[in-house]
Amino acid sequence: MTPSAPDAPFAREVRATALLAAPLVAGHLSTGLIGFVDSVIAGHHGTATLASVAVGTALFWLPMLVPMGTLMSLPPAVSQLDGGGRRDEIGPLFRQALWLAAGLGVLLFAFLSVVGVVLAPMGIAPEVRPGTLAFLHGIRWGVPALTLYLAMRYLSDGLHWTLPTMLLGFGGLLVLLPLGYVLTFGRYGFPELGAGGLGIASAAMMWAQALAFAGYLLRARRFAALRLFARFEPPRAAPLRSLLATGLPIGVTVAMEGGLFIVTALLIGRLGALPVAAHQIAINVASLCFMVPMGLAEATTVRVGHARGRGSATGIRRAAFAGYALALGTQSLSALLLLSGHDALVALYTRDAAVAALAASLLLYAAAFQFPDGIQVLSAGALRGLGDTRVPMLLAALAYWGIGMPLGAGLGLGLGGVMPALGPRGMWIGLIAGLSVAAWLLSRRFLRSSAVPGPHPSAAAAPPRQRE
Repeated sequence: MTPSAPDAPFAREVRATALLAAPLVAGHLSTGLIGFVDSVIAGHHGTATLASVAVGTALFWLPMLVPMGTLMSLPPAVSQLDGGGRRDEIGPLFRQALWLAAGLGVLLFAFLSVVGVVLAPMGIAPEVRPGTLAFLHGIRWGVPALTLYLAMRYLSDGLHWTLPTMLLGFGGLLVLLPLGYVLTFGRYGFPELGAGGLGIASAAMMWAQALAFAGYLLRARRFAALRLFARFEPPRAAPLRSLLATGLPIGVTVAMEGGLFIVTALLIGRLGALPVAAHQIAINVASLCFMVPMGLAEATTVRVGHARGRGSATGIRRAAFAGYALALGTQSLSALLLLSGHDALVALYTRDAAVAALAASLLLYAAAFQFPDGIQVLSAGALRGLGDTRVPMLLAALAYWGIGMPLGAGLGLGLGGVMPALGPRGMWIGLIAGLSVAAWLLSRRFLRSSAVPGPHPSAAAAPPRQRE
């Protein structure tokens, strides 16, 4: 997929961003459908299984967001090298990114091996704990594969080639769906493992995706000139330091945003199986909607990074505004879908009338945060393209954890007897507040950062030059 000309009109920029984003959106939707498959299989197995998968998924993704966000430093770095005519440096940088991904995967595996000890102190309902622990012990085996897959995927995305993200994303579903069903319900001679079966099936899917992507990069002519696997290289301090300098603030920012939702799920886990099951359904639907602006944001990161690499201040803003235009359009459709189809969507997940009623009401709150959610993630993506990651991290901390979480926890669990607890609905009001403040702060930050000609003074340095 070839980037548009540096001085292309706005309409051409919108089209280029849309073409780049379409496979990313589809790939993210396939990732969201993984959660959908897990939730549907678990929901039909039982409310306790669904609640266990909800809490287990939260405890898996909360730490996973840090390595995921950290590796997001790769697309803008690769895109800037590509835009600046330094393609010979992409291979060495990628090999260092693989070391980073492997190290992050091992650390997260170790964390998931011991995280079960916090379930009781966190107040997770007793009937939910055994299934949660089984899910975590199963899925942890796929973590190293997932981090390596992300490094390969972000390399491809940074080079404007996003089709593998879509194909391998949907290919993973072909592994998860039958294997998850068989292991959860105990079909064809396999034991009935419940939530633990879904964890094992998810790990198998991650390894299948990672091995398939590695095979593709080895054989594809598109990547042959980059010599990605030309030789073995030990870890090197300079490129790893550059990736971490940009990536860690991204990882923390992504973790704070995702953590807002995940900690909300964990707090709701204190209320019992029914509220947590309803929240899991609603958040899964909302997450599917979020995959669209998330894909647009990643495409915008690449487009902004490419414009920055060629030194075009006009191109930087044009790329970002194209992303904003597309995000506002897609978020309008998402809000309309949630408002008009909430009952039908919930019916796909459960036959429990009480769970369905609560989940359907939560989807109305999800409709309310579609616009701020789209704006904040698009702004964060544009800032990543500039290499501006440290200040956005602080702004996100203020919005999500200074405003959103305290408000949600106070309204959801009760403000010290001042007012009655609103339960999951109160927690979702906190989500709306946090996302709205983040949208305002991050969009303002981008407008200020992009007004400075050339690289922003707070931006991380471009990857250091390397030799093959």
